[in-house]
Amino acid sequence: MYRTLIRPLLFRFNPETIHVLTLRLLKLASRIPLCRKLVKLVFKRSHPSLERVVFGIKFPGPVGLAGGLDKNGECYNELSDFGFSFVEIGSLTARPQPGNPKPRLFRVVEDNAIINRMGINNEGASNAVRNLVKDRPEVIVAGNIAPNSSSHGEQVAEDYATAFSILYDHVDLFVINISCPNVEGLTSLQDVSSLSDIMDNLLNMRTGFDTYKPILLKLSPDLSHTQIDELIEYSLVSGIDGIVAGNTTRSRDGLTIPQERISEIGKGGMSGAPLYRKNLEMVRYIREKSCGRLPIIGAGGIMTPAQAQEMLDAGASLIEIYTGFIYNGPGFVEKILKHLEKNITNKQ
Repeated sequence: MYRTLIRPLLFRFNPETIHVLTLRLLKLASRIPLCRKLVKLVFKRSHPSLERVVFGIKFPGPVGLAGGLDKNGECYNELSDFGFSFVEIGSLTARPQPGNPKPRLFRVVEDNAIINRMGINNEGASNAVRNLVKDRPEVIVAGNIAPNSSSHGEQVAEDYATAFSILYDHVDLFVINISCPNVEGLTSLQDVSSLSDIMDNLLNMRTGFDTYKPILLKLSPDLSHTQIDELIEYSLVSGIDGIVAGNTTRSRDGLTIPQERISEIGKGGMSGAPLYRKNLEMVRYIREKSCGRLPIIGAGGIMTPAQAQEMLDAGASLIEIYTGFIYNGPGFVEKILKHLEKNITNKQ
């Protein structure tokens, strides 16, 4: 029903408009008595075989929502009703910022892909904390943080530190975004010489809090093996808790649409089906190179339950979806969990 009736209707409208409208409708619907209970009844699935402990946190299942959908931490509880075991909010910056000029979000329906150059538009970390305090999380929340686009030099490290300290007592773990292709200079932070000062400071700051919160690095699938090797080594030595592999890609490999249309869309990070193999191989590579010592959240291009299973089999401890959720609809997580549960049962 979603793919044949609802999706074609939604896709008639501007993607960013629908994004904002959907979140507002979710929030509004949650105020209707029994609405959330009904959604949970239809879409939420739990089973002991799906549970896993990663980063010292017990996750009820392996499927989370990737950053970018709930940018400001407004609908994490409502989104969890669709079966997500954790929700990544953000990216969040120290100060509010509008992002890049519109249009900045494009569907490529022929290839089950999305291209965006949003530019980390968000209302700031303090606003997210107000939301988290007002609506206590019923789901594991990961706080994705990034520097403000206007920041340069030492200010970048200060931005990370500010957002980190603001959010620390209100999220369960952190995802440090150093790989968004839509903010000038951000991907250069994946160079260990640039990254170490930022991360060493955050890791040191963590020791000053009463509760230990895992810190993960979010890496680009466009990195070379040499760059990944350096980041793995640094992560293992420094005390970073894990890797999110990966982010969107600047590449347009895998798209079948005419080059003219690709040029018309312009710059931006691509997510969705064409990215899957690239990110799968990245997960497998990190798993092998780290000898399994670095937990991985596999993200990028998962469009079927079988691909979710393959990503976990490749070495991911957990997975995240976003574009697959948009293209497959609200029942997608439940289908993945059903598939995973069946495979686990068959192996026993």
